[in-house]
Amino acid sequence: MIEVTERINHLMDFYAPLLTEKQNQVLEYYFREDYSLSEIAELMEVSRSAVHDLLKRCEATLESYEEKLHLYEKFQNRLHLYEQIKQLGNEQIAELVEQCIITE
Repeated sequence: MIEVTERINHLMDFYAPLLTEKQNQVLEYYFREDYSLSEIAELMEVSRSAVHDLLKRCEATLESYEEKLHLYEKFQNRLHLYEQIKQLGNEQIAELVEQCIITE
């Protein structure tokens, strides 16, 4: 479950602007603020099953965006490459890589 939460949080970082305000709100409550389905349902004045259904649709939407755009995958690949470059041992390269990571 932790891996799923972490993945959804990362996907939200990339694709939240493509979601509706309601979709973003329910994802924020559930994945970032750790609210239960019942708590979210109460806040949003809907049923618990409506929240569950919306969460599942939002997750599917985020995964669909990632499947098409691969932004998170490319980000992960760049981080991996940055780490490999840093291990080369050149101090100037390591500093440049750190600057790249910070600005992403």
